Amino acid sequence: MPNEQPAALPLGQYPAATHLVVHLSDTHFLAEAAPLYGSVDTDSTVIRALAQIDRLGLRPDALVFTGDIADRGQSGAYRRIRGLVETAATRWGSRVVWVMGNHDDRAAFRSDLLGLAETDETARTAPIDSVVTVNGLRLIALDTSVPGYHHGELTDAQLDWLAAELGEPARHGTILALHHPPIASPIGLMTVLELREQHRLARVVAGSDIRSILGGHLHYGTHGQFAGVPVSVAAATCYTMDLTAPHRELTGVNGGQSLNLVHVYAGRGEAQVVHSQVPIGDFATVTHLDDAFLARIEALGPAERLDAFSRQR
Repeated sequence: MPNEQPAALPLGQYPAATHLVVHLSDTHFLAEAAPLYGSVDTDSTVIRALAQIDRLGLRPDALVFTGDIADRGQSGAYRRIRGLVETAATRWGSRVVWVMGNHDDRAAFRSDLLGLAETDETARTAPIDSVVTVNGLRLIALDTSVPGYHHGELTDAQLDWLAAELGEPARHGTILALHHPPIASPIGLMTVLELREQHRLARVVAGSDIRSILGGHLHYGTHGQFAGVPVSVAAATCYTMDLTAPHRELTGVNGGQSLNLVHVYAGRGEAQVVHSQVPIGDFATVTHLDDAFLARIEALGPAERLDAFSRQR
């Protein structure tokens, strides 16, 4: 059964979402909680993000982290973020999906984050792809990392595996999560580090039951389309890229961190996946309508609701 969200009476054309996935990316933890670049407290934004989800009373079906979990692939970094996230996920009854990124180390990722014991060296360093299903919604994690490099690639074996997984459609479709998003970037230097030979992935994605592609890597929130499927990139929780910097420069800033809420509407009619960006932090309230106001609107008929809330005064 899906996690139960706070009850809501449909007031418009769509029923309540059937699934909620929280999408975070690029946490870049260091061992012993060292500040990234000597100034960025990577732990605090993740802790605040989890606290915001708690405060909202959300119970996500899954938490998806799209890569660069540890900045240098250190075991201590993986163990620390695993402890933070799994504590919250257990409380909420949520699945956790970890995706490899270019800063991650496959062996440490496998042992210290996933808790898998592999004695064979080939198995320890092989691509880390996975699939889980939550109440009919399939979540596939695809490892686009290339050991020793920052760009992304996929092997023929990985694409064959993905095609085989997609051969049987999931009841509520599939969300594909990978680190290197298969979309264009307006930042020139980032295009050097993109996922290469994207046409090979497109052949597998096109016509499948993939309803959304989640990515990271870019350190800024953005959206696009790939092989007819919407792509949503979550901004990093550590630091973000300044898209207003001079166009031939690459500038990271300690601000703009956010998480994404992915609502899946699979109840009736044409299914939708809606991605919403949520800034991480506490901000001054400038306007507020409370639960009592919503209850009064819910008690009205459709025409009365329009008069009470839509009519301009």
